[in-house]
Amino acid sequence: MEGLVDPPMRDILTRIGGIDRCVSEFMRVTDTALNLGTVERFIPEMHHGWKTRAGVPVHPQLLGSDAHWLGVNAAQLAQWGAPAIDLNFGCPAKTVNRHGGGATLLREPEQLARIVTAVRAATPAGIPVTAKMRLGYSDTSLTLDCAQALAESGAAEIAVHARTKMDGYKPPAHWEWIARIREAVKVPVIANGEVWDQADHQRIEAISGCDSVMIGRGLVVQPDLALRISLARAGQLVEPMDWQALLPWIAEFFTQTRGRMIDRHSPGRIKQWLSLMTRQYPEATELFAQLRREVQADVIEQRLLELADPRQAA
Repeated sequence: MEGLVDPPMRDILTRIGGIDRCVSEFMRVTDTALNLGTVERFIPEMHHGWKTRAGVPVHPQLLGSDAHWLGVNAAQLAQWGAPAIDLNFGCPAKTVNRHGGGATLLREPEQLARIVTAVRAATPAGIPVTAKMRLGYSDTSLTLDCAQALAESGAAEIAVHARTKMDGYKPPAHWEWIARIREAVKVPVIANGEVWDQADHQRIEAISGCDSVMIGRGLVVQPDLALRISLARAGQLVEPMDWQALLPWIAEFFTQTRGRMIDRHSPGRIKQWLSLMTRQYPEATELFAQLRREVQADVIEQRLLELADPRQAA
């Protein structure tokens, strides 16, 4: 998720636990090769075995429509040690779609096949090529054609966000379509879309028939959701993390964020996260209101540190 699950967020969420794999924010490919600096900025984990501090693999994701240059960049990432190459055919953003990337390609199953074929051919056999798709652009008339094009041209697995591009993120997600896709292809399918809690996770597994689930916004809203799901599978039921236990993670996230961007921009990132967490935590609503108009990064960081550890208060 562009601008949301960045390296600091991946670090925090994977250290809280329960996550098996991360996918990077998409790196846009046009008609050139990505340079090392760009990849390092998106995925600093590349210098640590392509894993987060918690040891969770990070797979780089490419977005674009030029099969040749996507192949060139996949080959370069493989040379740099990437554990897999993920291709984004699901982004609904207007800017992305206007330039021929993301979900707009779901109107052209043949182009999906050309892209995956080129990337598969350019990437060593031992490195999986995976893909993420939505159900279509404006309807589901080509859903199965797209999924089959991806699978038959070399995608090792397909993550399916169970909405069309035009649906955006508007509920509901149509999980029954994931089951239809799973029956239509011979590769593993990962279910995605509208998983906000453990009950949703149980339902999407039951309806889709998938063994694996990709969680996006739901995990940002409840950072321990994957951990609770993982423990529940092992027969352990635990209470959700309370706000006080979460505050040190929030403070550390902002400290890491300040280390990656200029202070003028860093307040926006913490406000973005707090705004999302208001869905789950009443305390996030209160803190967001307190910080909403604050533009000084020093002030925000001091406030977060004091909340995380009241002993730091002056």
